[in-house]
Order: sequence, then C-alpha cells, then structure tokens
Amino acid sequence: MSGSFLGDAFGPRKGGTGQGWPTAGIMEAMEQLRGAFEQKVAPRMGRGDVRTAVLGLLAEQPMHGYQIIQEIGERSDGAWKPSPGSVYPTLQLLTDEGLVSAEESNGRKTYSLTEEGRQVADAAGDRSAPWEASSGARENTRVTALPKAGIDLAQAAAQVGRSGTPEQVKETVAVLDEARRKLYSILAQD
Repeated sequence: MSGSFLGDAFGPRKGGTGQGWPTAGIMEAMEQLRGAFEQKVAPRMGRGDVRTAVLGLLAEQPMHGYQIIQEIGERSDGAWKPSPGSVYPTLQLLTDEGLVSAEESNGRKTYSLTEEGRQVADAAGDRSAPWEASSGARENTRVTALPKAGIDLAQAAAQVGRSGTPEQVKETVAVLDEARRKLYSILAQD
C-alpha cells in the first residue's frame, strides 16, 4: 500500500477527535465485516436441538427462560445462543406435553421437569448435549477464534480512526500492513 489508506481514502483530518472523519462510513464497514463473520459463526440449530437442550438443563435444576438461553450460550462457548423465539415456545410445548411445569414467582416463570419429563431427559442422557455437538463442531478455530479476532481487530482500528492522533493513525496503518503481510506468509507456508 502506498501512503496511509486512511489519509488517502478519507482526506485530510481536521482536529484531534475524529472531526472530518467519516465515522459513519467506518462504522458501516465495521458492521458489514461483523455481519460477514457472524453469518459464518452463528449456527442455526434445529428445533429438536432446542428441545433436547432445554430438557437437559432442566434435568440439572429448575430455570427460567433467560437462564436457559444464557446457559446454552455459555456451554457452547458462544457458538450457539438460541433466541427467545425458539426457547419460550419450546418451554410452552413441553409444558403442554406434561414434561415441564412452570411456577410463577416475582413475575418470572421458573420451569422444572415433571416426573414424566425427567424420564424423557434420562432416556436422552446417553446422547451428547446439543451444545457439545455445536461446540465440538465449531472448535475449529477457522469458525470461532478467527472471526472473533478479526472483529476485535477491526473494532480497535475503527477506534483509532475515530479518536487517534495523526501519528497514532499512521502507526496503526503500519501495524495493520505488517499483520496482513504476516497472514499471507502463513498461507504461503507448507
């Protein structure tokens, strides 16, 4: 790259706090980058996976819906975080089937397995939990760690672009150029 891509692309900088910089454009580019990575990172799990996950978690202890969502996210190391639109209907279905009961306290419903629900959960106990399959399939760093690192790097570069001094911007561009060269050299290795 010749010169500073920030200087070339965005024109002269006015002031030291990002004035004159097209921060909206930078943020839009960041969102596009993040979206591209998330499309590859965020798995779409099947309805049966949500059901199995809910039964498995409730076999351990009673929980409310938000706890279930958070727990699946934690156990899958962030690879799978089901939406409320999949968890709450599943909880309602399990309640309708008599596998789960709900008790309301302080405006929150806490769900627990019924005896029949415990039998169903125990019968599925020898299979791996959906978040384990999700996590195991995604432990490949190409799918989890690399996109996260790319997003983190892009956010740091955008922050320098918004609030860095001209010297900090120049130094950041040099670091990014060097990182790009090193990444290509990794690909060139046998």
